Amino acid sequence: MQSGNMIIKNASQIVTCSGTKAKKGKEMQDLHVVENGAILIEKGIIQSVGKEEEILKGIDESQYQVIDAEGKAVLPGFVDSHTHFVFGGYRAEEFTWRLRGDDYMDIMNRGGGIISTVQATQEESKEELYENGYQRLTSMLSFGVTTAEGKSGYGLNKETELKQLEVMKEINENHPVDVISTFMEAHAVPAEYKGKEDEMIENIIRESLPEIKEKNLAEFCDIFTEKNVFTIEQSRRLLTAAAEMGFKLKMHADEIVPLGGAELAAEVGAVSADHLLQASDAGIAAMAEKDVVATLLPGTAFSLRESYARARDMIEANCAVALASDFNPGSCHTESIPLIIALATLYMGMSPEETITALTINGAAAVDRADSVGSLDPGKKADIIILRDPSYHFLSYHIGVNSVERVVKDGIMVMDNRHKLL
Repeated sequence: MQSGNMIIKNASQIVTCSGTKAKKGKEMQDLHVVENGAILIEKGIIQSVGKEEEILKGIDESQYQVIDAEGKAVLPGFVDSHTHFVFGGYRAEEFTWRLRGDDYMDIMNRGGGIISTVQATQEESKEELYENGYQRLTSMLSFGVTTAEGKSGYGLNKETELKQLEVMKEINENHPVDVISTFMEAHAVPAEYKGKEDEMIENIIRESLPEIKEKNLAEFCDIFTEKNVFTIEQSRRLLTAAAEMGFKLKMHADEIVPLGGAELAAEVGAVSADHLLQASDAGIAAMAEKDVVATLLPGTAFSLRESYARARDMIEANCAVALASDFNPGSCHTESIPLIIALATLYMGMSPEETITALTINGAAAVDRADSVGSLDPGKKADIIILRDPSYHFLSYHIGVNSVERVVKDGIMVMDNRHKLL
């Protein structure tokens, strides 16, 4: 039955994460858990959530696909709000170089780093990028991700950036996971623009942004605001122009040095500021005041063996914190949500409740989708994960292991991870 009409009943817990906007500060603790609950879904939309005897009273269950979730916890699908999942080539050898202590410049001199991925992405066909991106997205789905943001940024020229975004659009049309596209030509400075970064920004504004908007290939515009990449002023120039053209804004901010990226994100009205390992107290306060979602990427800090972002300080400053994978071929080659949960709870001081909020309703807010996904509320899309365990606590307790048993997208079962020994 593929009608999108479904009943999920007899659940030990339904973790609704109820809300239609990002949860800030102490609000992140409140998951709105229903014990022994049921969910009624029609045409892919949640109709009601609550105690089973109330939700199913008078309902003819024969008209629905019925899922018995006895002994299992049910949650909203995860939203991975920061990824780079469409790219060419891999950098496995470079990872080994990093493990033995080779520094960034030495790796760059051997042809590694982002330029290696740029070259491979420029060379790969759309068909190759599509096939690999589709498979990666399916892996993300197996971890319970039902909405994912995807960035360009491995072209550094208009032609390849368009190719990446066109591939993401096609994947979105064919894959169960909803893909939200972000344009990020300002991801690094190619050799031909070294010392001419202002010219590169102007070319992006004049040449790339209008065509991407005309073809409706991206909803967001992002930039890597960092020392030796793009300055605060260059970032302000690009983001202001993008906003004037109708793009929503994101930023790679304060990852390596405290440049003031968080403050700029608040100034320009960005939906989210991401990374934030070096965000200042003033920047954190500004994000809290202007409702900028602080998207933290612990997998990257883990992979690079850097200090983690100050999640506790941000939450206590009344920020809305989201978590995302930063899945990419270089600094964080993992789409593992269980790893992100483990790092957040064990090393960033986040509670299991805050971590779940950060991966659901706050992740949805980070891609401006909190009104339609990220919680199990009536009127929202029926994007749902069923755990193999009776409580959401197993997500952090079963360290680094995928607890997701089944995934429902738009009221239709799209993934079944149940182990069957053959």
